[in-house]
Amino acid sequence: MKQLVLIRHAKSEWANVVVKDFDRTLNTRGFSDAPKMGLRLKDLTSLPQLVISSPAERAKLTAQLVLEQAGFDFDQVQWEEEVYEASARILLQVVNTIPDEYDTVWMFGHNPGFSYLAEYLTGAEVGNIPTCGAYAMTFDVASWSMISQNSGSKKFYVYPKLEEGQVD
Repeated sequence: MKQLVLIRHAKSEWANVVVKDFDRTLNTRGFSDAPKMGLRLKDLTSLPQLVISSPAERAKLTAQLVLEQAGFDFDQVQWEEEVYEASARILLQVVNTIPDEYDTVWMFGHNPGFSYLAEYLTGAEVGNIPTCGAYAMTFDVASWSMISQNSGSKKFYVYPKLEEGQVD
């Protein structure tokens, strides 16, 4: 059994038009939502054995704030350039190459790729995963390489605007 939790970066800052997209930071709400989501994830699921993240600044900050509250060592994050602005196809390639020694993996990144990947893997209508939203899936497989279309089941879907304790 494998478990994948897709966590979209928290709300980012758009005010500074000079900053490149890759370097955008979080806004006030993003800095507030990410630690809260870390605590919620800690209550909802087991800690990851591996964390993969986009190296974009807003994804890095989200990962740091979430993992700090969840109790995972931020220094152990695996940075993957491919996750930044990735399509569902590219994200699936990243998932399919995860070493099989890991059963629970959290991935921090971006939309629309994360929403499309969740829909592709579960066959469910996900819509738009909101900023700092987490969509968790389980797969009844022994190897990450076996994960493919409709092979996953939604475990939970949670995001900052859901009331405390509420899970979709």
